[in-house]
Amino acid sequence: MRVIFLHHSSFVVELENKVLIFDYFAGDRVNGYTFNGKLPDYAEDTEIYMFASHSHQDHYDLDILRMAEHFPNIRYVFSKDIRISPNFLKKHGIAPEVRERVTFVTGGNTYQVNGMEIRTYVSTDTGVAFYVVADGVCMFHAGDLSDWRMEGAGDLINGRVQRSYRHEINKLAELPIDLAFIPADPRLGQHQCLGLDYFLKNTDANYVFPMHMWQDYSGIAAYKKRISNLGMAGRIMDISEENQEFFFEDGHLVAESG
Repeated sequence: MRVIFLHHSSFVVELENKVLIFDYFAGDRVNGYTFNGKLPDYAEDTEIYMFASHSHQDHYDLDILRMAEHFPNIRYVFSKDIRISPNFLKKHGIAPEVRERVTFVTGGNTYQVNGMEIRTYVSTDTGVAFYVVADGVCMFHAGDLSDWRMEGAGDLINGRVQRSYRHEINKLAELPIDLAFIPADPRLGQHQCLGLDYFLKNTDANYVFPMHMWQDYSGIAAYKKRISNLGMAGRIMDISEENQEFFFEDGHLVAESG
């Protein structure tokens, strides 16, 4: 199994029989940033599943639907807030029948897609988070589900967000998680790793990939130094650059590149 950190919250998980791609967008979609993650080249008959947790431009790119022209076995799993009517697709030069390849999901439900089990969780921002079981691998991609403690937002709002976040994460406590992708947004300042910390303490996820870091990865090393529990710190993957690769065998990390 290979996991590729493309950029921001976008990851590729290559399994034995399929490829899962989470929250991909082209590098020039967000004003003020140039992201450099590149999707690998795949054979035309590759079984590809593209997940989009919500419609924000740093998590979803309309152009991923154009990949259906080249990959006959591609399927999409989109949060329902992503609106792509047949007329909308036609207007943008995308075949309206591509919509038939999309499974639209809402939070708090379970879906079956070509043998994959997909559970969804309600985001504390917009859209959903995904828990996916595919080819025997259990993974969780949080999307924008996080403990977004904002300076100046006030205790009422921050408290409500925290309760909602913990309520959703607690649902994962008894579930096996091989790979997890969790926001650690540096814009939150001293609260950057608040949600990550709660996730680590309340789930048994084996390997946790911080994300949503806007190309600033420095806060993760600082956070790991503060953790007294070395076992917990060891579960955090050291994200340091775009297009970084992680290789796993029999559920264990065996190599990194980048």
